[in-house]
Amino acid sequence: MAGINIREIAADTLVEILEHGQFSHIYLKAVLDKYGYLEKTERAFLNRLVNGVVERKIELDYIIDNYSKTKAKKMKPFIRTIMRMGVFEIYYMDSVPDSATCNEYVKLAKKRSFAGLSGFVNGVLRSIARGKGQISTEDLSIKYSMPQWIVDKWTKDYGKEVTAQILEEFFTEEKLCIRVNRKLDEVELAKRLANNGITYEKSDLPHAGYISGYDSVASIPEFNEGLFYVQDYSSQLVAHVAQAKPADNVIDVCAAPGGKALHFAEILTDGQVLARDLTDVKIGLINENIARVGAKNVAAEKWDATVLDEDSIRKYDIVIADLPCSGLGIIRKKPDIKYNQTEESLTELSKLQSQILDNVCQYVKEAGTLCYSTCTINKDENENQVEAFLTRHPEFKVQEMKQLFPDSKHDGFFICVMRKN
Repeated sequence: MAGINIREIAADTLVEILEHGQFSHIYLKAVLDKYGYLEKTERAFLNRLVNGVVERKIELDYIIDNYSKTKAKKMKPFIRTIMRMGVFEIYYMDSVPDSATCNEYVKLAKKRSFAGLSGFVNGVLRSIARGKGQISTEDLSIKYSMPQWIVDKWTKDYGKEVTAQILEEFFTEEKLCIRVNRKLDEVELAKRLANNGITYEKSDLPHAGYISGYDSVASIPEFNEGLFYVQDYSSQLVAHVAQAKPADNVIDVCAAPGGKALHFAEILTDGQVLARDLTDVKIGLINENIARVGAKNVAAEKWDATVLDEDSIRKYDIVIADLPCSGLGIIRKKPDIKYNQTEESLTELSKLQSQILDNVCQYVKEAGTLCYSTCTINKDENENQVEAFLTRHPEFKVQEMKQLFPDSKHDGFFICVMRKN
């Protein structure tokens, strides 16, 4: 890592995410793209360090607070950041000895004009290294770095055992799930990927599997040729549960970046898909993906889902409503979500979902289908939302409803398919 200080890049990245509110998945990707010329091992180190600190922030602060008279929340932002990084390396990374890790962060403090605090950084980190493993807790909030209010909510809704299992899964490695373009046989794709050292593992869904052994998806030729699409297993389930027919007319009301819309489009032979979203940027993302996979029966259009479109009333066989949500099912992909949501924000999201559902359910034809989905684990946004909707719209009836909890195969996700009588 000579010439470039990976830890300094990581520290600046973490300050932006944890102190200034940048979204971790977007900001970290931009940083990794910027330093795309780094060795694969260096990029992996940077990615692991940043994501690890974000994931375990509450636990790291708990450990720091047990050794430092100055509590983490009272520290200067840059010092707080490098202290968290040092503790994460000591506890969860073994690329260098603990003493060398301490030295690196002392040097970083001095380099960034905190020479006066370098002794403090050194003393606390070395104490933590000597006492490694002595600080432990069964408190779920600290152990899994999950805000207490979320732990309480899940414990109330699903019980302590299920909650602990959900929290544990967020720290297990998730395989990258892809959907294979139907114009190519899965076996053929697997062979082509294998030529580049990438492993393809079939899932139990048609045209879906997991890949490993790649550096970045954008560098895989088969991705750029549109031969596969990155889409979580749970997201792919929507099209299968909806049971689309070849000539169906489909609308996806909150479609970006377009995964579900493109999946339905592949299933349809004579039908059409309209993919809508709120901003030009999101429509641009959808169009980019349409072009990459070569879909001919999908159109993208800017539209605010909270505004009723009179021309769409009773026009569609299937309405896909994958609506804005708290995202608590995809914490593994976006670990900062758990710190950015509040009980109040969940209430506001539930109101927004209700408003959109009341609108878009009018687009469903007689005997048509409404597919409501979220990437969250929260009864108020999921089961309770559906129950309230059915009270307001008794013409709909649940055909299938699933709450998926995260595991090695998929994220946390909710799907409810409703038929219009």
